[in-house]
Amino acid sequence: MSPVAAPVCEPATQTWLDRRFSYRARGSDIRTEVVAGLTTFVTMAYVIVVNPAILGLAGMPVAGVATATCIGSLLACLIMGFLADAPIAMAPGMGLNAYFSFTVVQQMHLPWQVGLVCVFLSGLFFLVLTQLGVRQMIISVIPHHLLAAVAAGIGLFIALIGLKNAGIVVANPDTLVALGPMTAPGPLLALFGLAVIIALTLTKVRGAILIAIVMTTAIGIATGMAPITPVHHGWADMGATMLALDPAWAWRLFGHGWGILEVVFVFLFVDLFDNIGTLVAVTRRAGLVRPDGSIPGLDRMLQADSLATMIGALLGTTTVTSYVESATGVEAGGRSGLTAVVTGLLFLVALPFAPYAQLVPLAATAPALIMVGALMMAPLTEIDWNKGDEAIPAFLALVMIPLTFSIANGLAFGITTHALIKAFRREFTRENALLYVLAVLFVLRFAYIAAV
Repeated sequence: MSPVAAPVCEPATQTWLDRRFSYRARGSDIRTEVVAGLTTFVTMAYVIVVNPAILGLAGMPVAGVATATCIGSLLACLIMGFLADAPIAMAPGMGLNAYFSFTVVQQMHLPWQVGLVCVFLSGLFFLVLTQLGVRQMIISVIPHHLLAAVAAGIGLFIALIGLKNAGIVVANPDTLVALGPMTAPGPLLALFGLAVIIALTLTKVRGAILIAIVMTTAIGIATGMAPITPVHHGWADMGATMLALDPAWAWRLFGHGWGILEVVFVFLFVDLFDNIGTLVAVTRRAGLVRPDGSIPGLDRMLQADSLATMIGALLGTTTVTSYVESATGVEAGGRSGLTAVVTGLLFLVALPFAPYAQLVPLAATAPALIMVGALMMAPLTEIDWNKGDEAIPAFLALVMIPLTFSIANGLAFGITTHALIKAFRREFTRENALLYVLAVLFVLRFAYIAAV
């Protein structure tokens, strides 16, 4: 082919979609982008069922959360696709929804309406930090091994919740936890679902988690192991969480004291680093990373994330973030924002069925949580366990998250221990000054908790 011919005919054959998403320049086409979007959706569609199940434990209306999950994911994917032109799908994140239910609402006794205000503020602060360039400074002072440990710790946290919901792990006054009655309906259903997920995953079946949830629910209903009560939903039920943020939010935040700042910080901190990790992994697999390691349009991706979180809070769900399952769409050939747009539109197609998520028993969603937790263990390989200065802070961050049911405690132990090691070695520099500030704040946090 003549080297002159291509530039001459290209503009004439270029469609609006190609001009908008540049998929041809990245070696893709419309069919590939659509298939990639479908692939991504199938692998992450479990969030439509699992997110309402977790937030329902905080007293939130399940039908409303399911609707917010679909609409929030739709809008988030559209924002990511059109604003950042990246093949990255977004939805309410696993881990922070568990933190919201079990720590913010159940342990701190904050009303879920106030918790949503915290989610909104974290998204707003994330946007401000992105615009000011402060996020680069924060990322630079937190060592990679701590980020890896926190990610894995959240995985253990999620898995523990799944085991608890299934009745496989139960409370015990003598040993804190113990093995539950394995012949009871809940554990049996959950173990069946887990077996299905493992089998489908090992045979590389797309949507293994979603298929297992559907199969387990169907068997539970058919055998009477998971009896259901027929429900009828109206528009009011579907919109029960929309704009539910407390109108007197300023007074509420003030009334709950300094603890509210911790909640906002955890949402902001975890979303910041989890999102960075996902963006790096997915864009690298898509071949969108420059030779110097930088990611084109990273700021726009982070802007999309922060905007999506604020929109999600207004709709009635927790932090909306980038999903690592987007990598499956990339493997299917997705290279542009059109992949994310297709994924978002499929969430719209699923919307009429979303309110019925409450018919799915906890025993059917528990295996999904266990599997997601298992998949989040991969970052542990990035920690050098032979180095004490890495291993000790990483281990404390890792175990304190599930053992205290708090991501904040894991962060606090990990960062504070890391700062103490730096101080012991007299490694004081201007670059790590922010690290010591964070450590002092965490120490003050422990003192505050002890005093109240």
